[in-house]
Amino acid sequence: MSSPLTSPLSHREILLELAGVFLKLGASSFGGPAAHIALIEQEIVARRHWIDRQEFLDLVGAMNLIPGPNSTELVIHIGQKRAGIPGLIVAGISFILPATLMVLLLAVFYVRTNSLPEMRWILTGVQPVVIAIIAHALSKLARTAIKNRFTFFVAVTAILLVACGINEVAVIFLSALAGLIAGAKIPPATPDKLTRSTPVKPQQQSAPLFFLMASIPAAMPTLGNLFFIFLKIGSIIYGSGYVLLAFLRDDFVTKTGWISDRQLLDAISIGQLTPGPLFTSATFIGYLIAQVPGALIATVGIFLPSFFFVAALSRRLEKLRASPRARPFLDAVNAASLALMAVVTWELARASIADSGLGFTSVLGICALLVLTLTKTNSLWLMIAGALIGFLWHR
Repeated sequence: MSSPLTSPLSHREILLELAGVFLKLGASSFGGPAAHIALIEQEIVARRHWIDRQEFLDLVGAMNLIPGPNSTELVIHIGQKRAGIPGLIVAGISFILPATLMVLLLAVFYVRTNSLPEMRWILTGVQPVVIAIIAHALSKLARTAIKNRFTFFVAVTAILLVACGINEVAVIFLSALAGLIAGAKIPPATPDKLTRSTPVKPQQQSAPLFFLMASIPAAMPTLGNLFFIFLKIGSIIYGSGYVLLAFLRDDFVTKTGWISDRQLLDAISIGQLTPGPLFTSATFIGYLIAQVPGALIATVGIFLPSFFFVAALSRRLEKLRASPRARPFLDAVNAASLALMAVVTWELARASIADSGLGFTSVLGICALLVLTLTKTNSLWLMIAGALIGFLWHR
């Protein structure tokens, strides 16, 4: 476990500070993992200086190598870095809690009315601002991540591979392999085994157990069955929300029939319309199956593995960061992660233009980017302004 950062604050005050920061981020982080990472960078690196930009990039890259929601795991790791295991727990729960409560309230509304409240107007104003926030963060992170010809080559190759339809998880691991090959050419400073430790070991150890869980018959929607299905999903899932959709459909529509395809799509939509991690779609599904107890059990099940993976990874990551031979490995993963964020930003921009038109999206996005570049305005205020503009524009 990493040592907590030195601070004049008491341990209790640090935990309260973590709770306040990540409750705010959890309640305002619209736009998916790339947007979450951009917002976290602005709050943790640029404003509070809890970690430097290089360490932040290393964390982003490492989180891409373990299963689960990357941005949530990034928050959990920062919490551990700041205040040890208590910080890990407080930061993770604080980031997840706002979205969980919002999704739970929307699930109650959905069950009673069989419809979703209209939120598209607000989102059309928030989306261009989110794109500007990600673009602004990318411009800063790229100066640290693209440090030589090798990392530039990895980033460009990652973009081309994704454009050709290669799965983003495969791209990350191919980039990691390139980094390992590059690092193997560097003679070790001291005889050690640092480069033998890889961030994916927790996944390699844990996956067979949860694949076994997947085969357990689950004909009846009991809380125990619900917990183990979501625990399995949280333990083995990599990639985007589309991957989550596939896992959820296989378990809850095809195998058990506990929900319908329409309910599943509504659950994913709710996860996308609310801030915080998309994995809170599990809260919605849990409520549909077993009301409030089901919502809580599903949420705990899908997020719990991330806490264990991050705790297991942290010590290995510190050793990797200190190893000259492991540096190319981390640099390659960081460059590929940044490239994937750029691809996501482009896709978000296209979707936003399709929803709102080129003029509205570009003007609002450019204005937000100018404000971020020229001032130190908190991104939360920009998103509130975007939501208000979107609502008034479509009213």
